[in-house]
Amino acid sequence: MAKKNGDQEVKLTASLEDYLETILQLTRARPVARIKDIARARDVKAGSVSAAMKRLESLGLIRYERNEYIELTVEGARRAQKVLSRHLVLTSFFEEILDMPAGEAEAEACAMEHHLSDAAMDKFVRFFEFLRTCPGAPSNFLELFHGCRRLDGEAECGFHCSDPACIDDAWQKNRTTINALEHGQEGTVMHVGTAPAIRQRLLDMGILPGVKVKMERRAPGGDPVWIRIEGYQLSLRREEAEGVAVEV
Repeated sequence: MAKKNGDQEVKLTASLEDYLETILQLTRARPVARIKDIARARDVKAGSVSAAMKRLESLGLIRYERNEYIELTVEGARRAQKVLSRHLVLTSFFEEILDMPAGEAEAEACAMEHHLSDAAMDKFVRFFEFLRTCPGAPSNFLELFHGCRRLDGEAECGFHCSDPACIDDAWQKNRTTINALEHGQEGTVMHVGTAPAIRQRLLDMGILPGVKVKMERRAPGGDPVWIRIEGYQLSLRREEAEGVAVEV
């Protein structure tokens, strides 16, 4: 059993978890896996697989015969299934909910599956359960989301959008942009609607939906502007500040 310090579970590296997941998938089709099968599936050298198998064997997660046959122990199968379950949930979320291409969804799931906590996993599953079983869940929720032009950066729903179905005077009433804030005025970020490269830069700087910003000062001529966000001051070009919708 992969335990130490009492009942505390040994933390595996992402690479070892990937190997367990691969073995599980291979042994779903046959009783045991082989070094060459794992190497082919992981696109790595056989020597790298052998070293990883020795480590997994030492943790009691696999039975590794020197003639290259590998099978999961009960604990190894449990750990492998846990990783695979997270992979499947995340792939479904990226592909079905966020409408990402299958290859991209698969890659994102692989990157995140090793770090998803039990609590986060439970929330993802509850979200799917809500959409698929709750009588009160809007039946056209995903259809509306996937059909929104803002999803692909084509429009900014309710702000710069020209689609009549998206224009709502009540929605617009308290909405403005960071650039339009008065000195000392605060607003809550609603969405970031600029060119993709600029948008990514703003997201990386912490300008995210739900974050509060405060206008501190402007340069002569109005460009750039300085805002306060999450306790620190940030300078934005006017173009950037005009592309961020806030609620005041």
